[in-house]
Amino acid sequence: MNENRKQILEMLSGGKISADEAERLIAAVEKESPPGNGSDSSPKTKAKYLRVLVESEENGQDHGPVKVNVRVPMQLLRAGVKLAGLIPVQARDQVNAAMREHGMAFDLSQIKPENLEQLVDQLNDLSVDVDVDDPEKRKGKVKVRVFCE
Repeated sequence: MNENRKQILEMLSGGKISADEAERLIAAVEKESPPGNGSDSSPKTKAKYLRVLVESEENGQDHGPVKVNVRVPMQLLRAGVKLAGLIPVQARDQVNAAMREHGMAFDLSQIKPENLEQLVDQLNDLSVDVDVDDPEKRKGKVKVRVFCE
């Protein structure tokens, strides 16, 4: 166990900090320390953007091909995740209840910056083919790609 982690756990056991504060401190220490034992030959770069690309294969009757290119800065997502931790408990409970009413069993208290980073690490290149069959609009295939760069 490294020295910083040990100090954080000692502060937690001594009642100087809460469990949430200890978790945040440990996450911050882990981000600063070099990962693993240096066995990775290529250092991993932090993703800067989340990209969503949508392209249709065929033209509609009155429209050209659909092309959508959305590029969201990861810093915006990371800041949003951090801000979620500042939501007061009563407000968070109300939001969670409202989301459950609409069929989304989701708990805002479980959103942590580490979760976003784990998702980004696993999101190499997601590609989804969507079949569109709308007699009034367009038919054909639509390709959706979600990835980080």
